Amino acid sequence: MARLLPRLAALVERIEPLDDGAMRRARARQDQLTKPPGSLGRLEELAIQIAGITGRDRPRVDRKAVIVLAADHGVAAAGVSAYPQAVTAQMVQNFLAGGAAINVLSQRAGVRVVVADLGVAVDLPPHPFLITRKIGRGTRNMTEGPAMTPDQALTAVIAGVEIVDAEIERGLDLVGTGEMGIGNTTASSAITAVLTGAAPGAVTGRGTGIDDRAWARKVAAIERAISLNRPDPDDPLDVLSKVGGYEIAGLVGVILGSASHRVPVVLDGFISGAAALAASKICPRVRDYLVAGHRSAEAGHGVILEYLGLAPLLDLGLRLGEGTGAVLAMHLIDDAVALLDEMATFAEAGVSGPTHDASRLPGGLPDTNRNPADRDRGTPDDG
Repeated sequence: MARLLPRLAALVERIEPLDDGAMRRARARQDQLTKPPGSLGRLEELAIQIAGITGRDRPRVDRKAVIVLAADHGVAAAGVSAYPQAVTAQMVQNFLAGGAAINVLSQRAGVRVVVADLGVAVDLPPHPFLITRKIGRGTRNMTEGPAMTPDQALTAVIAGVEIVDAEIERGLDLVGTGEMGIGNTTASSAITAVLTGAAPGAVTGRGTGIDDRAWARKVAAIERAISLNRPDPDDPLDVLSKVGGYEIAGLVGVILGSASHRVPVVLDGFISGAAALAASKICPRVRDYLVAGHRSAEAGHGVILEYLGLAPLLDLGLRLGEGTGAVLAMHLIDDAVALLDEMATFAEAGVSGPTHDASRLPGGLPDTNRNPADRDRGTPDDG
């Protein structure tokens, strides 16, 4: 483990604050475009965030990928899922064949799908589009002891970093997080409970669609795992090793690695959120690089979003995973930066701008339809 620790520390050191200058220039341009200030709502602030992440005041996100990490969980033996563990390997084959929801949505959004095996319980046949970084054949059952060794958890994080590094070398402007692993909502609930301090029952959902009896069994398994393993909430790697999963730890690496290259990260749902929690504990600055693609139907996802201070772009009742919510949200991000870059300014279009204080209507009445955040923003020349 000591061999990997310096590399992780160096990675965190490379994650910089958002570029204030790029954000200020992007905001100034927003205020010059042919529209009332703030009239494009969240799209305006989203484009400004992407400018701050990338350091470009007119960013583009033409090259997009969703990284889908797969692994199995020993806790599946505790009866916490409606599906057998064999589904993990079967769904990886489905991803590679192009038959899953993530494939359909990604094709429509112009997003490349990157699939990696970090810990599927069986050996998958070689495939030109499969990245094999298997750390183990599934984690151990966390109700009987730690899910992983500390070295395995750290190796999984580094694997995620290396996978996203390779994609950035290919060309990448925007990355989404995806996963596959029967039992991974159980691990995510345990991670969320430990890192946020919430009760396990409050952050445990139905996962693959379990009934009331299976849900109670799932909560009991999480409570037992936390009580037995005593993960340290101040040590995210300890939490990952004791109650996490290979693919969740891998997503931590994807998030940290992307941020170190100033690439925005679009989070999918609950499992991605659990990874984001751990990543933000390792490096709090990483929160600024995150965009919440959607709000999952899983109970714990709302707790994660509130804890991280993230507002989801979509709320469609999704709970599939795979990166589906992240890819759907990429359409909005693409639109947000295109509006910033391609819309004409008042001067370019020959359109008259406001002739009075845009925060007030004729007669001196305040414009209550204006975004409150814009009222406090000041003029584009305000430092």
